[in-house]
Amino acid sequence: MSIHLGIDTSNYTTSVAFYDDVENKVISRKKLLPVKSGEKGIRQSDAVFHHTVQLPELIHELFTEFDGNISSVGVSVKPCNTEGSYMPCFLAGISVASSLADVLRIPIYKFSHQDGHIAAALFSADKLSLIKTPFFAFHISGGTSQVLLVEPNRSYFKTTLISDSLDLKAGQAVDRVGLMLGLTFPCGPQLEKLALKSTQPLNKIKVFRRDGYFSLSGVENQCRKMLENGEKPEDIALYCINYIRCALDGTVTEIRNQYGDLPMVFSGGVMSNSIIRGDFEKRYGAYFAKPEFSADNACGTAVLASLCNKEGE
Repeated sequence: MSIHLGIDTSNYTTSVAFYDDVENKVISRKKLLPVKSGEKGIRQSDAVFHHTVQLPELIHELFTEFDGNISSVGVSVKPCNTEGSYMPCFLAGISVASSLADVLRIPIYKFSHQDGHIAAALFSADKLSLIKTPFFAFHISGGTSQVLLVEPNRSYFKTTLISDSLDLKAGQAVDRVGLMLGLTFPCGPQLEKLALKSTQPLNKIKVFRRDGYFSLSGVENQCRKMLENGEKPEDIALYCINYIRCALDGTVTEIRNQYGDLPMVFSGGVMSNSIIRGDFEKRYGAYFAKPEFSADNACGTAVLASLCNKEGE
C-alpha cells in the first residue's frame, strides 16, 4: 500500500485527502469556509484564519480512518500556473504540509490549485491516461473561468491559456444572481435546484466574444431586468446557467477549429451543474468530474503527489 496525502486551502474550502495508488481510491474530508449571510465572498485574512482553525480538525478526522505510513504529501501553493499567481489562503496549507513532510521525512510536492482540479477531474472520470496526451481542460469556478490546452509534462501540467472570461468568472455570476434571488452563498447547488423547476427550453443566447475570450458580465444585468419584470425565479436561474453554457459552447467551437478535436475535461465548482454537464456529455462526449471531485478538493493534489513520487521527482 502506498498512501499519499493531499492538502488544498482555497478561497472557498479547506480540504485534505488520502490517495491509495494501489487500490486507486481516495478518502477525503473538506469543509467550506464560513461566509456571513448576504456576503459575496471572504477576505484573504479571514480565509487564512479559518483554514488555520479547520485544517487540523480535518486532518484529525482523516487520520482516524487510516493506519499506516504516508509516502508523500502534495499541496496547492498558488491558484494557477501563471507568473505572479498568488493568494495568501494557500499559506495555511503550505505551512502544515511542509511541517508534516519534515517530521515524517517524506517528499513534498507543490502544485497549483488548478493542477489539482485537473487531476481530480481525470481521476473521477477514470481518465488519468489522458495525462500522457494533449487535451482541453475547462476550469470553471468562482475564481477562474479558464480554458487550457494541457500537454504532457513531467511537472504536471504544461498548460497554455487559450480562453478565459473577459470580466466576471462563472462562479461569481452564479453567486451574484443567486443572492439576487435570495439564495445563500455559495449559490451554485441552490441555483441549479431552482433552475431544474423551470419549463423553459435551453435557447441559444448570444454572448459577447473577443479574440477567443468571452464575457459574462451581461448575465447579471439581464437577470436583474428579468427579476424587475416579475419573471419567475426558476426561469431566471435557468437563464443564468444557460448563459454560461452558451459562453462555453462558443469556446468549444473556436478551440476545436484552432487546435483540433481533442478530449475535453471539465472541472471547477460550476461544472458540477447537471444541466451543463448533461448537454456537453451528450453532444461532445466531454468528461466531467463527479460533483464531489469538481468542487474544490485535495484529491487531485494527492493523486499528483503519487505520480511524482513514482517517478522520483
